[in-house]
Amino acid sequence: MDTEAQHTERDRSSSPFESEEISDTQGPEGRSRFALVSRVADWLPGGRITLTLLSCLLFLLALSNFVMQPFQIPSSSMEGALRIGDRVLVNKLAYRFGSKPQRGDVVVFDGTGYFGDADYVKRVVGVGGDHVVCCDREGRLKVNGRPVDESSFLYPGDSPSDVDFDVVVPDGTLFVLGDHRSDSRDSRDHLGSPGGGMIPVGEVVGRADWIVWPAGHGTHLRRPGAYARVPAVDGAHG
Repeated sequence: MDTEAQHTERDRSSSPFESEEISDTQGPEGRSRFALVSRVADWLPGGRITLTLLSCLLFLLALSNFVMQPFQIPSSSMEGALRIGDRVLVNKLAYRFGSKPQRGDVVVFDGTGYFGDADYVKRVVGVGGDHVVCCDREGRLKVNGRPVDESSFLYPGDSPSDVDFDVVVPDGTLFVLGDHRSDSRDSRDHLGSPGGGMIPVGEVVGRADWIVWPAGHGTHLRRPGAYARVPAVDGAHG
């Protein structure tokens, strides 16, 4: 009897204590925030449903502006990696916090003043300090004296370039080409333009990491190993 009474007393004393802890966790600020949300929901047409939709929209806008941004591919210049109508997700954090574009990356950049008044998607072939030449006796692209085997991503039937070029990429810029070389206007076409066909790293929006639509073509875009053996030069990021 005494034991049962003692258990009952402990249970009764602990229950109010637990209730007070939960109440204290919310606190005046928690209650005021809840009241504010309720007032906003009451003010909006549609109430909490509208508030939820607006919150989701704001989250997606923040995600698009600072983390990942969707782009639609408008041309065939990056076939066969990217086809007309593909939707890609561009990683806008890829080159923040000290990271820089690397050879082989597929990047989206603002071409205003360099290529035209639009965003473009191309593959990075040379980074600051690189010596890029096309073509050698075997018809291959060479970077820093090393031939690059582009067969894994070059459009079937295309040669590395139908025009010869020999450039040194200035620091802080990129030399970019489309994978569908015979149907791409890229750094080769602007060698005599302001900027010499080079794209400042600061104009890069981000790295194209995923094809998300159409579903049957969805894939992770990986950096090809073709550039892995290219030697770095002073100022170049291999």
